[in-house]
Amino acid sequence: MFNLEHKIPPPVIGLACAGLAWWLARAAPALALQMPGRLALVAVLASAGLALELWGLWTFRRHGTTPNPLAPGRASTVVQSGPYRFTRNPMYLGMAVQLLAWCAYLGSPLSLLALAVFVAYITRFQILPEERALRALFGEPYQRYLQRVRRWI
Repeated sequence: MFNLEHKIPPPVIGLACAGLAWWLARAAPALALQMPGRLALVAVLASAGLALELWGLWTFRRHGTTPNPLAPGRASTVVQSGPYRFTRNPMYLGMAVQLLAWCAYLGSPLSLLALAVFVAYITRFQILPEERALRALFGEPYQRYLQRVRRWI
Protein backbone atom coordinates (compact mmCIF):
# COMPACT_ATOMS: atom_id res chain seq x y z
CA MET A 1 0.00 0.00 0.00
CA PHE A 2 1.26 3.48 -0.78
CA ASN A 3 2.19 5.78 2.09
CA LEU A 4 -0.90 7.62 3.35
CA GLU A 5 0.86 9.35 6.23
CA HIS A 6 -0.03 13.05 6.29
CA LYS A 7 -1.53 12.87 2.79
CA ILE A 8 -5.24 13.46 3.37
CA PRO A 9 -6.40 16.33 5.60
CA PRO A 10 -8.19 14.99 8.70
CA PRO A 11 -11.41 16.96 8.00
CA VAL A 12 -11.64 15.14 4.65
CA ILE A 13 -11.31 11.82 6.48
CA GLY A 14 -14.01 12.95 8.88
CA LEU A 15 -16.37 13.83 6.04
CA ALA A 16 -15.65 10.54 4.28
CA CYS A 17 -16.44 8.66 7.49
CA ALA A 18 -19.65 10.68 7.90
CA GLY A 19 -20.60 9.54 4.39
CA LEU A 20 -19.74 5.97 5.33
CA ALA A 21 -21.92 6.26 8.45
CA TRP A 22 -24.83 7.51 6.33
CA TRP A 23 -24.34 4.66 3.84
CA LEU A 24 -24.19 2.06 6.63
CA ALA A 25 -27.36 3.45 8.22
CA ARG A 26 -29.18 3.30 4.87
CA ALA A 27 -27.87 -0.19 4.12
CA ALA A 28 -29.58 -1.66 7.18
CA PRO A 29 -32.64 0.46 8.04
CA ALA A 30 -34.12 -2.36 10.14
CA LEU A 31 -31.39 -1.72 12.72
CA ALA A 32 -32.45 1.90 13.28
CA LEU A 33 -33.14 2.78 16.91
CA GLN A 34 -35.77 5.19 18.15
CA MET A 35 -34.11 7.05 20.99
CA PRO A 36 -36.07 9.52 23.12
CA GLY A 37 -34.17 12.79 23.41
CA ARG A 38 -32.02 11.89 20.41
CA LEU A 39 -31.94 15.42 18.98
CA ALA A 40 -30.91 16.88 22.35
CA LEU A 41 -28.11 14.31 22.56
CA VAL A 42 -27.03 15.15 19.01
CA ALA A 43 -26.97 18.87 19.82
CA VAL A 44 -24.91 18.36 22.98
CA LEU A 45 -22.42 16.03 21.26
CA ALA A 46 -22.04 18.21 18.16
CA SER A 47 -21.57 21.35 20.26
CA ALA A 48 -19.05 19.66 22.56
CA GLY A 49 -17.09 18.31 19.60
CA LEU A 50 -16.99 21.68 17.87
CA ALA A 51 -16.04 23.46 21.09
CA LEU A 52 -13.18 21.02 21.69
CA GLU A 53 -11.88 21.49 18.14
CA LEU A 54 -12.03 25.29 18.39
CA TRP A 55 -10.42 25.31 21.84
CA GLY A 56 -7.53 23.21 20.52
CA LEU A 57 -7.11 25.46 17.47
CA TRP A 58 -7.29 28.62 19.58
CA THR A 59 -4.68 27.20 21.99
CA PHE A 60 -2.31 26.45 19.10
CA ARG A 61 -2.76 29.96 17.70
CA ARG A 62 -2.20 31.51 21.13
CA HIS A 63 1.12 29.66 21.38
CA GLY A 64 2.09 30.72 17.85
CA THR A 65 2.52 27.21 16.47
CA THR A 66 1.09 25.68 13.32
CA PRO A 67 -2.22 23.85 13.47
CA ASN A 68 -1.49 22.32 10.04
CA PRO A 69 -1.80 18.54 10.54
CA LEU A 70 -0.02 17.88 7.25
CA ALA A 71 3.20 19.57 8.42
CA PRO A 72 3.97 18.60 12.03
CA GLY A 73 7.66 19.34 11.44
CA ARG A 74 6.81 23.05 11.34
CA ALA A 75 5.64 23.05 14.97
CA SER A 76 7.43 25.64 17.09
CA THR A 77 6.51 24.41 20.57
CA VAL A 78 4.95 21.55 22.51
CA VAL A 79 1.56 22.90 23.55
CA GLN A 80 0.60 21.55 26.98
CA SER A 81 -2.11 23.97 28.12
CA GLY A 82 -5.83 24.20 27.46
CA PRO A 83 -7.29 20.93 26.20
CA TYR A 84 -3.77 19.57 25.64
CA ARG A 85 -3.57 18.99 29.41
CA PHE A 86 -5.94 16.00 29.13
CA THR A 87 -5.74 14.89 25.50
CA ARG A 88 -2.89 15.11 23.00
CA ASN A 89 -5.34 15.41 20.13
CA PRO A 90 -8.31 17.62 21.04
CA MET A 91 -9.02 18.56 17.43
CA TYR A 92 -9.20 14.91 16.33
CA LEU A 93 -11.18 14.04 19.46
CA GLY A 94 -13.57 16.88 18.62
CA MET A 95 -14.02 15.48 15.11
CA ALA A 96 -14.69 12.04 16.57
CA VAL A 97 -17.32 13.47 18.95
CA GLN A 98 -18.98 15.28 16.05
CA LEU A 99 -18.99 12.02 14.09
CA LEU A 100 -20.56 10.33 17.13
CA ALA A 101 -23.25 13.04 17.06
CA TRP A 102 -23.90 12.26 13.39
CA CYS A 103 -24.17 8.54 14.17
CA ALA A 104 -26.64 9.33 16.97
CA TYR A 105 -28.66 11.45 14.55
CA LEU A 106 -28.73 8.58 12.07
CA GLY A 107 -29.93 6.28 14.84
CA SER A 108 -28.13 3.24 13.46
CA PRO A 109 -25.71 1.26 15.63
CA LEU A 110 -24.12 0.04 12.39
CA SER A 111 -23.05 3.60 11.59
CA LEU A 112 -20.70 3.46 14.60
CA LEU A 113 -18.39 1.36 12.43
CA ALA A 114 -17.57 4.59 10.60
CA LEU A 115 -16.47 6.13 13.89
CA ALA A 116 -14.17 3.14 14.48
CA VAL A 117 -12.75 3.59 10.96
CA PHE A 118 -12.12 7.28 11.66
CA VAL A 119 -10.30 6.61 14.95
CA ALA A 120 -8.22 3.79 13.44
CA TYR A 121 -7.28 5.75 10.31
CA ILE A 122 -6.44 8.99 12.12
CA THR A 123 -4.39 7.10 14.71
CA ARG A 124 -2.39 5.14 12.13
CA PHE A 125 -1.93 7.68 9.34
CA GLN A 126 -2.02 10.99 11.20
CA ILE A 127 -1.33 10.76 14.93
CA LEU A 128 1.49 8.18 14.95
CA PRO A 129 3.43 10.02 12.21
CA GLU A 130 2.85 13.33 14.03
CA GLU A 131 4.19 11.83 17.23
CA ARG A 132 7.30 10.57 15.44
CA ALA A 133 7.93 14.01 13.90
CA LEU A 134 7.38 15.84 17.19
CA ARG A 135 9.57 13.37 19.10
CA ALA A 136 12.35 14.03 16.59
CA LEU A 137 11.80 17.80 16.80
CA PHE A 138 11.42 18.25 20.57
CA GLY A 139 13.08 15.17 22.07
CA GLU A 140 12.81 14.52 25.80
CA PRO A 141 10.27 17.25 26.66
CA TYR A 142 7.85 15.78 24.12
CA GLN A 143 8.57 12.24 25.36
CA ARG A 144 7.63 13.32 28.90
CA TYR A 145 4.43 14.86 27.54
CA LEU A 146 3.59 11.57 25.77
CA GLN A 147 3.97 9.72 29.04
CA ARG A 148 1.83 12.19 30.98
CA VAL A 149 -1.12 12.84 28.62
CA ARG A 150 -3.28 10.27 26.82
CA ARG A 151 -3.51 10.13 23.04
CA TRP A 152 -7.31 10.32 22.87
CA ILE A 153 -8.94 10.51 26.31
